[in-house]
Amino acid sequence: MNRLANDLRSIIGDGSRVVTDHIEPRFLSDVLGRLSGFADAVVFPVSTQEVSEIMKYSYENEIPVTPRGAGTNLVGSTVPVSGGIILDLSRMNRILELDTATFTATVEPGVILEEFQKYVEDKGLFYPPDPGEKTATIGGTISTNAGGMRAVKYGVTRDYVRGLELVLANGEVMTVGSKNVKDSSGLSLTNLIIGSEGTLAVITKCILKLLPLPEASRSIILPYPNLSMGIQSVLRILHANISPTAVEFIERSVVKLGEDYSGLRFPFPNAGAYLLLTFDGDVSELKEKMDRLKIAAHKYGALDFLELDEETAADVWKIRGCLVKAVEAVSEQEPVDIVVPIDKTADFLSFVHAFEKQCGMQMVGFGHAGDGNVHLCVVRGDRSQEAWELELKSNMNAVYNVAQLLGGLTSGEHGIGLSKKPYFLKASSKVNLDVMNRIKLAFDDKSILNHHKAYIE
Repeated sequence: MNRLANDLRSIIGDGSRVVTDHIEPRFLSDVLGRLSGFADAVVFPVSTQEVSEIMKYSYENEIPVTPRGAGTNLVGSTVPVSGGIILDLSRMNRILELDTATFTATVEPGVILEEFQKYVEDKGLFYPPDPGEKTATIGGTISTNAGGMRAVKYGVTRDYVRGLELVLANGEVMTVGSKNVKDSSGLSLTNLIIGSEGTLAVITKCILKLLPLPEASRSIILPYPNLSMGIQSVLRILHANISPTAVEFIERSVVKLGEDYSGLRFPFPNAGAYLLLTFDGDVSELKEKMDRLKIAAHKYGALDFLELDEETAADVWKIRGCLVKAVEAVSEQEPVDIVVPIDKTADFLSFVHAFEKQCGMQMVGFGHAGDGNVHLCVVRGDRSQEAWELELKSNMNAVYNVAQLLGGLTSGEHGIGLSKKPYFLKASSKVNLDVMNRIKLAFDDKSILNHHKAYIE
């Protein structure tokens, strides 16, 4: 241990950025804190050169390395299950360049998402990826291919990463992608890294695509008697050619939890469920979309139509944003983010409601109706630890099986990490897993980077 500490401090040259004693529990887990690992050191590099030297040392000595950003992940992606070194990139947090000529920004991986978005918006630009956790780092959102509420119009993080600087497991530095809009020059190594959860390389710089900032934004609430009617209307609304930025579904019972947690209030308290939509663009375009939406909403079962003023919209989105924390405040829960084809969302939710009654385990549902991404908070309640673990495993197998039968996938935006790994491996073909593991070895032949996570067998 003393040798490791001394070696790392000689690499870093700053003893305050190497911790080997009394490592805080938060570095050994994720934001939920229920899965925990162990580590011999936490290192806080501030440059690509330092990351490279740390990785060279780790590779030569076959020391496991767990890359980490803000630690906001929900599936154990940052849990150091093999010990070794936690590589905390949070201090590599500089915005290096804003290139308005190419509509790109170059940033370090530790830049906080909400801070970056505010920075570019102040310059009249826009970075669309919008996961629920705004305090995530850019590197973390790239590593999980984070999605969020605006995915229905703008896509996910993958669509906004032009290039990356990487440090490989052996310490070599490489650049993939560029500022160019088009690229058919060889394999897309950039896209291999996006969503790889730190298993292939360490991200040290990110070239991000930007858009012009929309002139205006509007939020709309459509109340429905029940969730089924709301979900069934989504496809009709999408086919009305009004291009919503976000389409969220929320049941009244879930909204009540958010209200109790936040102290805020939702309009239409007597509704059974809601669709919450946003639109952005120029003002004249928005007015036309609002008129068409209003006609479609009433035609397809909405009880009312409310365009939110700025203050009410802020409160409503705060309630939507705190739902996972609101459930967690009541009981331990397992957060799930299954994605199914858009036209199967209603079928999947119908199954969940029936299964909830059958198995007796509460499953709080909400999510992104516009892209089929269903969030479930599976609630422990008063179960003993033994009963909770046993029932959760059985019930989640049933839920994931049905999602797969409907053409769905294990994760839409949280990643696989540790907690979803059994379900992902079960749903994936052997040939797919074999190829993924061969790619892993091509990048990291000693398997020192975030081993035992996601697809790694």
